[in-house]
Amino acid sequence: MDMIAQSFGLNIAPHQTCPVNSHNEWDPLEEVIVGRLEGATLPSRHPVVSCNVPGMAGRFQALVAGLHYPKIMVERAQRELDGFIALLQSLNITVTRPEPVDHRKRFGTPEWSSRGFCNACPRDSMLVIGDEIIETPMAWPCRYFETHSYRPILKDYFRRGARWTAAPRPQLSDDLYDGDYHPPRKGEPVTYILTEFEPVFDAADFIRCGRDLFVIRSNVTNLSGITWLRRHLGETYRIHEITSRCPNPMHIDTTILPLGPGKLLINPDYIDIEQLPPILKKWDILVAPEPDPIDDLFLKITSLCGKWLNMNVLTIDEKRVIVDQHHKGMIDALERWGFEPIPCPFLHYAAFGGAFHCATLDIRRRGTLQNYF
Repeated sequence: MDMIAQSFGLNIAPHQTCPVNSHNEWDPLEEVIVGRLEGATLPSRHPVVSCNVPGMAGRFQALVAGLHYPKIMVERAQRELDGFIALLQSLNITVTRPEPVDHRKRFGTPEWSSRGFCNACPRDSMLVIGDEIIETPMAWPCRYFETHSYRPILKDYFRRGARWTAAPRPQLSDDLYDGDYHPPRKGEPVTYILTEFEPVFDAADFIRCGRDLFVIRSNVTNLSGITWLRRHLGETYRIHEITSRCPNPMHIDTTILPLGPGKLLINPDYIDIEQLPPILKKWDILVAPEPDPIDDLFLKITSLCGKWLNMNVLTIDEKRVIVDQHHKGMIDALERWGFEPIPCPFLHYAAFGGAFHCATLDIRRRGTLQNYF
């Protein structure tokens, strides 16, 4: 096998320590991928995009879809991103970055074409389970080739012993989307734009607690996608579905997020504690405080995210948590719960799809696979 690998230029070293090792959201963080903003392009028009972009930002996105982000938006977010990276490095965490890409280039399949988006949020396109990185089959056409900018990193990890898997690449034909879908109005049951035509999912709809993973069905993750991952991981792991009351669900890390073994942060708007899986009811339930209001009109117009980004934190270990310095209510709550919050400005990154948890992908946390339930 080694001779075959070397003939393809892979130079795999079978006896060195695997660089990829992450089993949960809280073990001590040692290496992380952080996204980039260069070449970022506003998402191309598509119903699966517009159903998830809120309010004024949705109208702004529709007007300038497919164009590069304005320079002022990139510069403000870049300053915050540079500060965040410097903070991670000061905590002795290795930071790895994808290659810069011009996401405005057009691409397509025989059935559709699109421009790209950005690689600001590696948490969406790749899922780390132990020593394996799984490229996810995302439902937004503009994100179809997003992992290509990470390929040099993925090939390096593979050469050094990591497992590298790609879920089946979806067709993203019209059959995947409900043509009659509309976001549910107040009082209506939650519905989804995705059909079960083929498996699709974003990694950010899953959170990891050792042998147990939790997932929400959403407008980018369908039941077929959850089934694919369940079969792929096999009997070593259990996947539990969380019921979300969010009217336009997309990504679990503003719905629930474990901060350590036995400690679960929940969104009181989206989660009914009585409907949590029974095994989670044994954990301490930490109810997220109402987000501090953001009055800046520029931020309101440009954010692609909902208001609950105060939950989108990054745990460094079981005590330290990076949180946006604007969200003083969350900082105070974390301190009351026994954590050590590390404030860092990051509000302008929301224009590119998220906050600290979204902007990162844990590659190595110091720990082993355990059963926490």
